[in-house]
Amino acid sequence: MILKPRTLIDKLWEAHSVADLGDGVSLLHIDRIFLHERSGAVALRSLKAAGRTVCRPALAFATIDHIVDTETGRGDHTKFSGGSEFIRAMRNGAGDFGITFFDINDARQGITHVVAAEQGIALPGATMVCGDSHTCTLGGLGALAWGVGSSGIEQALATQTVEERRPQSMRIRCDGRLTADVFAKDLVLSLIGQFGASGGAGFAIEFTGSAVRALPIEARMTLCNMAVEFAGFTGIVAPDDQTIQYVQGRPYAPQGALWEQAIKYWHGLASDDDALFDRDLVVNVSSLAPQVTWGTSPQHVVSTDGAVPDPGAAATGLTDPAQRLSMEAALRYMDLTPGTRMGSIPIDAAFIGSCTNARLSDLREAAAVLRGRKVAPGVTALCVPGSTEVKRAAENEGLDRVFKDAGFEWRESGCSLCFFVGGDNFGGARRVISTTNRNFEGRQGPGVRSHLASPATVAASATLGRIGSVRDLNTP
Repeated sequence: MILKPRTLIDKLWEAHSVADLGDGVSLLHIDRIFLHERSGAVALRSLKAAGRTVCRPALAFATIDHIVDTETGRGDHTKFSGGSEFIRAMRNGAGDFGITFFDINDARQGITHVVAAEQGIALPGATMVCGDSHTCTLGGLGALAWGVGSSGIEQALATQTVEERRPQSMRIRCDGRLTADVFAKDLVLSLIGQFGASGGAGFAIEFTGSAVRALPIEARMTLCNMAVEFAGFTGIVAPDDQTIQYVQGRPYAPQGALWEQAIKYWHGLASDDDALFDRDLVVNVSSLAPQVTWGTSPQHVVSTDGAVPDPGAAATGLTDPAQRLSMEAALRYMDLTPGTRMGSIPIDAAFIGSCTNARLSDLREAAAVLRGRKVAPGVTALCVPGSTEVKRAAENEGLDRVFKDAGFEWRESGCSLCFFVGGDNFGGARRVISTTNRNFEGRQGPGVRSHLASPATVAASATLGRIGSVRDLNTP
């Protein structure tokens, strides 16, 4: 029997398919489940009220990240209205069902998608769900990972399965080599800018090509993190030897004979050479410059040395009137004028954090820029590590001192100002450059105007007091 060539997504989907429910919907086995206090607490409460149990408690994990305060000495009390109740509900629910729980003061606490990778909970070839849209981050390890709602989490906990409509397949091949001051964040922002924020709708996206293979694992996670901002179902990078080295020795990774079996399986996780994708995109990244968003969608992006576009100019290539209206609305909210040079736009605050860019490698990149420099007068600057383990490792390397000497606040781990729920805030700051993944109106606070960029670009901008990149710092 000759098997049809298959993509990596095909292989993982079929390996985890329990039943074909018809109309393109599959019942999939879920290998690992991760909960956080906002959606997870709701799911556990509903599960208990329905008299159900958790099918495999050992395969479920939980943490506190979304609404926890990040100041030193934090506890259950939060600035988020009702936040303490969410935290207590998550703690009690995890205890009731025997779920491994990384509480506020646990050394393993942190943002779900950071913790899942560093603890070895997410693994190559595994399926993983969480009640958070950025679960696709873990595709950087070669996991089939995606976000589900509270009802999906409840189903996964009770049955170790979820129902999902099978997505189409997309391959994005990135050829060439990124220059030293261009990072995975720049790459994914440029992709979204080029193909649109809805360019991946209905697709599971495999990132391939020489530029992707050259990325370290944490950078691959940044790339996959923003697949959802491309409207993708998920993003994934096929595992390789670098992936295996990253996973080895982590607390929840296989050990002994199981490790050897796992390596053999992982080495086979790749799309067949002649596999057909529903859509193929190819880009060359060699000339890519540092990127920054100017508007209220990740697709509103230009290079840091570029200018705010004019929605009415022929050069924008707009054919959809709705897109033009959207750009015009973004300009009004952002208080920008077409033709304004990005490098002339002053900032009030700089934020380094989130599941997109708050891992140890991200903090190293930012610290390399900040070392020996100071945050510009009038700029509020915060760094929130992605996990307590990342924070501890950064402090062991002295990175915290670099940030503090430069004028950044050094915080405890949490989602913090990736989004605004009445907790952390920038005070009176209105224009922020941020390593986060979304720049929608009000995302980081009422009236706050957010510009997305890489950690290095955010650090450079903080010292310049305006939007700029490392290239600006090196210009006489």
